[in-house]
Amino acid sequence: MGIQTPTELLDGTVLAILDKQDLYGYALTKEVQRHVSVSESTMYPVLRRLEKGAELTTYSEPFEGRVRKYYRLTAGGKQHLTVIKSDWENFATGINAILGEQK
Repeated sequence: MGIQTPTELLDGTVLAILDKQDLYGYALTKEVQRHVSVSESTMYPVLRRLEKGAELTTYSEPFEGRVRKYYRLTAGGKQHLTVIKSDWENFATGINAILGEQK
């Protein structure tokens, strides 16, 4: 049994990756999966939610006869990422103290 990734941390993971570069859905999913155990079917609702919340925008680019939908972080997404990072630091510090793994 593994620890399930809370929604806010999954959002933070996506936002942090997109803070470095724009990515299309499949590439973004694979990058998230390198760090967090998450299914492809979980990722697209996350992306839709972040887009609806104006934390991401999208644009399309042609690729080998198809069109790829790329995701880009917005100013609102950057602000949310800052909040998530701060919340994570506080949370991780507390849990590490309880579990005896202080920095």
